[in-house]
Parts: sequence; structure tokens; C-alpha cells
Amino acid sequence: MKKANKTALLTFAERCKNILASNWIGSLNTIKADAKGSKEDIHTSKVMYMVRKGRPYIWVPEKDLHNVNTIIDERGSFSVASPFPGPLAYLFRSLEKLPPRVALTGDITRLKSEKAQDAVERLRGAILSEQKAIEDFGSTVSNVLKSSSLKYTSRSQHLKEFLEGNEEHVVYKLDVRSSMFIDSKGGMHEVDAEDFGTSKADSLAPFSAALIDGINQSDARRRALMLFCHVYFNANAKDAYILRVDRKGFDMLAKVPSLTAGDGFGQCEWKDFRFTLKNEATNIGDFCQQLMEMEEEVVKRITNYSGLG
Repeated sequence: MKKANKTALLTFAERCKNILASNWIGSLNTIKADAKGSKEDIHTSKVMYMVRKGRPYIWVPEKDLHNVNTIIDERGSFSVASPFPGPLAYLFRSLEKLPPRVALTGDITRLKSEKAQDAVERLRGAILSEQKAIEDFGSTVSNVLKSSSLKYTSRSQHLKEFLEGNEEHVVYKLDVRSSMFIDSKGGMHEVDAEDFGTSKADSLAPFSAALIDGINQSDARRRALMLFCHVYFNANAKDAYILRVDRKGFDMLAKVPSLTAGDGFGQCEWKDFRFTLKNEATNIGDFCQQLMEMEEEVVKRITNYSGLG
């Protein structure tokens, strides 16, 4: 493992694609309409979605007002947050932080019956593919995911339950005109349309929520995160949580002694850290394997340093 540098960071377009591939629910906004045409009022609701070839396909409940609004005005926007499962939700709330998110604008087009059914079949295929990937990597992945509350963090499980539900839905595609990455501090970063179109999500993105929760719900793995801070940043972390994972590394939030506490002895603050993998992770199994090797390596270094080896 090594400290991050610019080449170890994803582009804003790649971050947007990873967020879209890692979640399964987003906020759809359409312009309220009546017989006289579009108004300025906005209707917002949570909807399920999938992404295919960079384009979101959105499932809108049959009774939702979006179905009326889009007949009059196809313009809409769609926002999706980076997963923040389990303890992260409480941590973000206490720190008044928001998870990074992607905001898209474009035209929302209703799919005809045949294409809508094709979208459903594509979604079923994606679900099976994700479930098979976890099984294929066996203990390497299950060792990390065993602490995760998969009922709440498994993207494929949520989408499977959604497809098996009884509620009727209308399927739309979103033709993206503009995209923006919004960081955890509220900073907005407009993404070039060509970059957004050509960028692809990491293969491990669909498993992000489960990976993050699996690490954060394990006391042993969180202790390893604290050791990472000590060994690589000389930071004496009192607690640590992983925030995001990608093919190049992971972002972490650690509780370390505050440098601005003045005479407030013992005060701590939460600080962001970025760690880079030795090699880019080509899949979820590769990421989990490298993570476990890092944990073993840092324990050895601590043991040797303390003269206990």
C-alpha cells in the first residue's frame, strides 16, 4: 500500500459512473404539469434504477405523478448518492456531512412494451451476474462480506426483491445531457459530456455498499484501518471507517488528535485519508485479496517495529 497521488485518483466522470453503478435507488425530479402545460413546480420521488452502457433506466411506479409530467415535458433530473450503509449514516449525520453524489439532467423517455421487457431481462441478468461473482470468489470475498448486513447492503438482493414485487411500474430511459459530481463538502464539479460518455464504472462498484459495510462492521478490520493510519501517515487514529472503494484504492475517515485544539488536551477530529492499492483491482476478489494482504503486512510491520517479532 502507498499514499495517494494524482494518478491514483479517479476522474470526476469515473466517480460519477461508480456511484451510479454502486447504488440501486435515486431521486427523480420532473416538472409538474397540467392541461395548460409545464409549471415551475418540481415533483420528486425515490425510484429504482439500473445503468446500461452508461445510461440510467428508471422504474417509476404506475401511479406516480412522473408518468403524467413526462407526457407534457420530458425534461428531468436524477440524483444518486454514494452508498453510506450501517454506521456511516450515523457518522455522516453527526458530522453534518453528505455522501458524494452525482446529479444528471436530460430527457426522460418512456420505453415501449418490448424495450421495457428487454430492460427487465437485462436487469435480471445483472442480478445473476453479481450473485455469481460473489460465489465464484469463495472465501476471499465472503471473509470480507461476512460482517455486512447483506439484507440492506446487497445491490442484487434489493433489485431481486424489487423485481419480484407486485407493484406495477413504467420503465424510462434517461438520455443524459449534463452531469455533475458533488463532493461531501457540497462542492460541484461539472463533468465533460464526452468524458462522461466514454468513462466506465469499476467492476467492483456494484458491490461497494456490501464491501464498505463488511469492513466497517468488523472490529478487527477497523483496527487494521487504524494501523494503516499509523504506519503510512504517522497518525494515531482512535477510530476509523472506510468511506469508498474503487479499483485504485479506498477513502477512509479516521478520528485523530486535533492539531487545532489549542489547549484542549485530548481533543480529536475526523480526517480524510486516501490509500492506494499496489495494483489496480480488476474485480471484487482482487480487491478483497489485496486488502487482506495489506492487513497482514501492516501487522508484521507493527510487530517488527515493537521488537515483538
